[in-house]
Amino acid sequence: MPVDRDYFARLYGRNEDPWGIGTRWYEARKRALLLATLPRERFARAFEPGCGGGHLSIELAPRCDQLVAMELADAAAEQARQRLAAFPQAQVLTGELPQHWPAGTFDLMVFSELGYYFPKSDWNEVAAQAAAALADDGVIVACHFRHPFAEQQITAQAVHDALGKQPGLFHHVHHEEPDFMLDLWSRREDGRLA
Repeated sequence: MPVDRDYFARLYGRNEDPWGIGTRWYEARKRALLLATLPRERFARAFEPGCGGGHLSIELAPRCDQLVAMELADAAAEQARQRLAAFPQAQVLTGELPQHWPAGTFDLMVFSELGYYFPKSDWNEVAAQAAAALADDGVIVACHFRHPFAEQQITAQAVHDALGKQPGLFHHVHHEEPDFMLDLWSRREDGRLA
């Protein structure tokens, strides 16, 4: 079944931070690890689908000449817009992948807590779109919760495997804990990412 748009609308309709992303140490630490994994201080153009209320977006924005964030739920997208109001280089789109993939290339793509909400065929299409839209000096980072949950359609491992099997991507970073996994790929086989 496709990503359940109504599920996210209901979640953000009841609670502006349904997972405690802005308040829990677990979430703050995970964001810090993801940000520390990025091999460069600045990126020309970044894409962050599934941006939620913009808690990660606001930390990415100062490091990007342009940040394109995307969210499925209108209420969450509005939160992200408000959070990013001080960053004119950031825009928040309301849309759904794979059908609303933005035009152009990106030298940073961040898939955080997103992929397992997709059916496998749709996520495979998103992974292929990501590889096709990655700039020559670009990186893709993915971070996902490892435990099963009711709304999950595929596992965190399957999410990362779909990205990792894309032609022309090379795996450089793997961090795994009982609760989450984080991986980074680039077009550079030699691993020189900075």
